[in-house]
Amino acid sequence: QVQLVESGGGLVQAGGSLRLSCAASGRTFSSYAMGWFRQAPGKEREFVASIGWNGRSTVYADSVKGRFTISRDNAKNTVYLQMNSLKPEDTAVYYCAADRTGVAKKYGYDYWGQGTQVTVSS
Repeated sequence: QVQLVESGGGLVQAGGSLRLSCAASGRTFSSYAMGWFRQAPGKEREFVASIGWNGRSTVYADSVKGRFTISRDNAKNTVYLQMNSLKPEDTAVYYCAADRTGVAKKYGYDYWGQGTQVTVSS
């Protein structure tokens, strides 16, 4: 079992930056793939970014490529999402997820956090 706790959300103006963190419990963090997803009001949850177990492979949604960067620190059991050039359409609850296969991917995750709110004002 893995428990995930997100932090770093908040209110930011368009064009600004935020860094989200997701702290994971458990000794097997370094073997998991990690992902970030988001859900805006009235919309379905969507994939944002994923990183493989060793940090060498990443996958991004087209909507965030070039603006967001996912990274991980296995020594700290933490995954990050650096978000730059934020737009009002990035406003959503952001969720962290973990997958036992260790392979960066867009779906099929095993564990989820509770989410952190990101609001981008225009």
